[in-house]
Amino acid sequence: MTGLASHPAASPVAGAVGVGRFWRGMGYLLGGLPLAIVAFVIAIAGFSAGVGTLVVWVGLPVLVLTLRAVRGLAVVERRSTEWATGRPLPPHHYREARGRGIPRWFNALGEPQSWRDLLHAVVAFPVRLVTFVLAVAWTVGGFGGLLYVTWQWALPDNEEGGGLFWLMTGNGGRLGEIAVNMVLGAVMVATSPAVVRGLVATRAGLARGLLTNQTAALRARATQLESSRRAAVQAEAQTLRRLERDIHDGPQQRLVRLNMDLETVARRLDDDPDKARPLVVEALEQSREALSELRALSRGIAPPILADRGLGPALAAAAARCPVQVSLDVALPQGRRLAAAVENTAYFVVTEALTNVAKHAHATLCTVLVSADGERVLVQVRDDGRGGAHLGKGHGLAGLADRLATVEGGLDVVSPLGGPTVLTAEIPLVGLGESGPGEDH
Repeated sequence: MTGLASHPAASPVAGAVGVGRFWRGMGYLLGGLPLAIVAFVIAIAGFSAGVGTLVVWVGLPVLVLTLRAVRGLAVVERRSTEWATGRPLPPHHYREARGRGIPRWFNALGEPQSWRDLLHAVVAFPVRLVTFVLAVAWTVGGFGGLLYVTWQWALPDNEEGGGLFWLMTGNGGRLGEIAVNMVLGAVMVATSPAVVRGLVATRAGLARGLLTNQTAALRARATQLESSRRAAVQAEAQTLRRLERDIHDGPQQRLVRLNMDLETVARRLDDDPDKARPLVVEALEQSREALSELRALSRGIAPPILADRGLGPALAAAAARCPVQVSLDVALPQGRRLAAAVENTAYFVVTEALTNVAKHAHATLCTVLVSADGERVLVQVRDDGRGGAHLGKGHGLAGLADRLATVEGGLDVVSPLGGPTVLTAEIPLVGLGESGPGEDH
């Protein structure tokens, strides 16, 4: 009884969804013809001109520009297909062009998916033309037949016969002609949603076959994950080496000195206690300095304030310790914490950037901007120093890029000689913490 009661209430919703899907499909099919003409002309003209002038090297940039143009049109086709069908297409992958000048152009010509886009622009033209004609003819013809009684009076009265009824029966008659056309029109109108769905599926199938390449996308994803794994191992090794060096050069030396002072105190306590007193004071100072250095090292790894209060207060504390004046602007979601991996990475990016600014930039002001949307955290560090920073191997920023690669983030550095230097890091959001900033941990 529950199912019977709920069915009528669900019918209007299902009907509205069906009508919306029908009109989306019509828009998809009708808009496909202008797009097909543009894509076909660009593909044929660009390919012909490029191949024809390739012998004098003019064709090389022409082919590259043609592939770039059909690639943009392929993006439009993918988006419109997903809009019409209501389902995402399988993934695709474009290989990143490398090098500069002519080698980069040859690299672009070797990109497989771009040639698939070009083939789609050519093959899809007749498909889009046929689907356009069928969609218009079926729907307009159906409504025309259904409303035949309202406009049949305008047709000339042929006494020798003619029309669908005459072709079917061999007999004339206006009433029979009206009945046949209205029945046929009603059938066409009733079946037009199914016809439109079939035409949409045909065109979408062509897009799915040529504009997607799930195997290549999965292979590229596997390569990216392997690169991220190597970057994570390398970043971890660099962090451990730096931590070992900092401990050796700082707290370990002070602890060795403290141990020697305590041994001296132990020897002098028996014969000359007064001379042991200054050594005890110095030993206490050494222990305090060693403890301060250990705390500073722990802050660089995972400061307690970051775990307890979140990214904003932790960055404020880091900015306060920087010898260069820092302007900090943190805009994060209110009432929720970012994932620990995201917070740790953002904190590491800012602290490493501030360290580089303090050591190398000769800057007087550093601006730190941190913002988050539904997909990523954006960190930007800008200073008014001398510039010249880059991501070359052996430099601190290269390690920072490796650290970001472990969470599939990216790093961009713009630092002309003379400054300013702008460091921009993007960190994908892997999730939100469950605890709010005011809760205990």
